[in-house]
Amino acid sequence: MTDPCGACGARGCEELFHGLLALDHSRAEPWGPLHGVSVSCFLLQHPARLPADGGAAARGLLRAYLDGGLPAVDRLIGRARAANSHRVTGRSAPGGAVPPGREAPRGGFAVTVEEVAQDGTFPAAGFPDRVRAWAAATLEVWGPVSP
Repeated sequence: MTDPCGACGARGCEELFHGLLALDHSRAEPWGPLHGVSVSCFLLQHPARLPADGGAAARGLLRAYLDGGLPAVDRLIGRARAANSHRVTGRSAPGGAVPPGREAPRGGFAVTVEEVAQDGTFPAAGFPDRVRAWAAATLEVWGPVSP
């Protein structure tokens, strides 16, 4: 049996994540549309992998998803793409990065990729609900997203 991950606490998280990415990249329902949410959850639960923004964009994306579902995520991504234009300067990521005076959380997540995978195959039935629970559990540990 695989030891629990020191970052998220899941067993076999790396292999499970690669399996999820394969499903995401198929672009099939229900996995494909939730790719950004799934990646954000995984990165925030593995803070050593966070990009230079310290998780700000990932936290903003999860907050948007929990507040407004996939339409809100699509709007956020559309704004990010527009802001990524070579004609725009002074860009900033949505949401707050690691809060001042605090380090990124390690462990303590009520839901990890292991629970989302269920039997290791990420069954389609209930997948969106499991991802929503994953997003909520991730943000709960990280704390509120500041504007």
